[in-house]
Amino acid sequence: MNTKTFINWLNNPVYFRCGFYFVMAFNILLFVLQIKQDQLFSFFIIATIFFGIGFYNRTSWFLIVSTTFIVALRLLMDKNQWHLSAVLLLELTYLITMAISVGIMRSTQKIKDDNLELILALSKALDSRDTYTSYHSNNVSRYAVEIARKMHLSDKEIDVIHKGGLLHDIGKIGISEDILLKPGKLTNEEYSVIKRHPVIGYDMIKHVSDFIENGILEIVLHHHERYDGKGYPFGLKGDQIPLGARIIAIADTFDAMTSKRVYRNEIDLESTLVEIEKNKGLQFDPEITDVFLSLFDRNNQCNRNIV
Repeated sequence: MNTKTFINWLNNPVYFRCGFYFVMAFNILLFVLQIKQDQLFSFFIIATIFFGIGFYNRTSWFLIVSTTFIVALRLLMDKNQWHLSAVLLLELTYLITMAISVGIMRSTQKIKDDNLELILALSKALDSRDTYTSYHSNNVSRYAVEIARKMHLSDKEIDVIHKGGLLHDIGKIGISEDILLKPGKLTNEEYSVIKRHPVIGYDMIKHVSDFIENGILEIVLHHHERYDGKGYPFGLKGDQIPLGARIIAIADTFDAMTSKRVYRNEIDLESTLVEIEKNKGLQFDPEITDVFLSLFDRNNQCNRNIV
């Protein structure tokens, strides 16, 4: 198993919990079958490692008591160890093994939490530049996650879409406020500057290895591509556009239309949904459009799920 695969496993402690129960059950089976003790007891160490990683977020007392239980079960299978020095040595060895496993997992999760905090900070820094678009990134992320869940995407894919939604407009930090906050219609030259923000955002975060590997960079770079190929910056079309970017595109448009902007008031919900439906297969992926529209009860807007 390479380092990347191991880190991906560490992001899913439930695997290690299941592994712990499996290894412990396997230990009991080996004992019943009277397998050699030196082969049997090595699995107790593996079980302890899995236990520490799988239950890293539980209280210290839970971890200590449970590890002691593992030691007790091991001692029941080896009466030769029934003397004080051996018991204490086993207890210390297993507690240290558990503590190292817990420490590795907590360190990994802290890095993950720190990355999310950084993303949130960048998102808030962007939204704070314009009171009219405050919470835009958060809204887009929330809408996109609802679409992704409706599409039954994996937890990992949903996490990427969540983070990609928070960062999708990060490149606008590099756009002058004279253009970004202009109350009137943009000139062609000003609009060309605005259209650079996906590439600017990409260049800002392209050195973050985690963003490269999980697809967040693709969302930032391609969220203004259109399904019919008339978008920017590269004019990709159809399935050439990454799935996450296609989802963010419709969430981005929805929030932009239903939010008050410096140059216009918000558009009512039904008109927004009608406009999005009209652009099915043009600006938006037709399948994702259908999923998005299914989140709303068009006959009773108060029961809509996404807003």
